Amino acid sequence: MTNTKIDSGTRVAAVQMASGPRVKANLHEASRLIRMAADAGAKLVVLPENVAIMGMDERDKLAHIEPDSGGPIQDCFAQQAQRCGVWLVAGTIPMRGRDRHRARAACLVFNNRGERVARYDKLHLFDVTVEGEAAYQESATLEPGDEVVTVDTPFGCMGVAVCYDLRFPEFFRVMLDRGAEFFVLPSAFTARTGGVHWRPLLLARAIENQCYIIAAGQGGYHVNGRETHGDSLVLDPWGVVQDSLYRGSGVVLGELDRNRLAEVRTRFPSLNHRRLACSHVVGPAESSASPSPQSRSANHEA
Repeated sequence: MTNTKIDSGTRVAAVQMASGPRVKANLHEASRLIRMAADAGAKLVVLPENVAIMGMDERDKLAHIEPDSGGPIQDCFAQQAQRCGVWLVAGTIPMRGRDRHRARAACLVFNNRGERVARYDKLHLFDVTVEGEAAYQESATLEPGDEVVTVDTPFGCMGVAVCYDLRFPEFFRVMLDRGAEFFVLPSAFTARTGGVHWRPLLLARAIENQCYIIAAGQGGYHVNGRETHGDSLVLDPWGVVQDSLYRGSGVVLGELDRNRLAEVRTRFPSLNHRRLACSHVVGPAESSASPSPQSRSANHEA
């Protein structure tokens, strides 16, 4: 499917935490966990959705919107990537889009020199009534993104998705067709939906696309009264769980292995047996090393 190679045995990490309304405290905890992952040998670290703020009210994040040109949250993650020498998928942070009254949930990717190499804005917004809970309406404070993003990394072609995106298999097929060998998924699944849907959806996306998945979730009780599911994990292309963490702050470790990827795709060549292709494609087909300022995204979930 692709010419990009994954270095055999590349260690990766998913960070799990329970963010609150204080940005500085969240950044301090995220930085601690990034360093923990780097000390464990991780070369790629993925942070959860809403890593910088989970406010008391959904509108609280609007006070922390950063422009595309930079800001204190972006500076913190760039510095951590450089200091720790890791590629960093910085969860989601509120960033400016086209709508002056809403933010975008932007997932930024930094290389190990602290340079921003990609921005993905969450495409699918969580406007859902969960049984037994209040209705969620992300679109009230978030503007959806408008591009699919894949990133060429030293570890292979990476597809970027966020939380509720997980429920849309065609989205992952588009990334696969652009060469994705592994997916990263910052998330903040609700405890209620996560207990039923989280692992089945992750397993389906990994198995049907024969890709690794690094899923980093919010996991625990939050100051605003919300409870998130957690269960951050790393899956291989056969759907095998390499490591997981059910609740609380911590780091999940796994490996991207090019030999394992090639073996799965060669011995079980279902990707070569496809008879239908995705007809609707969002955004340009090139790998997004530096997305245009026009393409940006979203906070809650699934």
